Amino acid sequence: MTSSTETGDVTGTRDKDYNLIWYVESCLSNALRLEQYIQDAERDGDNEVVELFRKAQADSRKGAELGKNLLRSRLGGG
Repeated sequence: MTSSTETGDVTGTRDKDYNLIWYVESCLSNALRLEQYIQDAERDGDNEVVELFRKAQADSRKGAELGKNLLRSRLGGG
């Protein structure tokens, strides 16, 4: 069961903070998964797909860094 009004009473973490944590984890997970896909494409000699996945991986890393910086400032980590 999910609630669109959960404000941290159940989880102890406000929705916006949880959402940022989820976003960072998803970006990092995606960057890791793309590494395998890049290796697969390299093995197959498909440089076009390698380039696409490298760009996507860079975007995922950038998203993770942006999210981490925002979390750090919001959670008081300096």
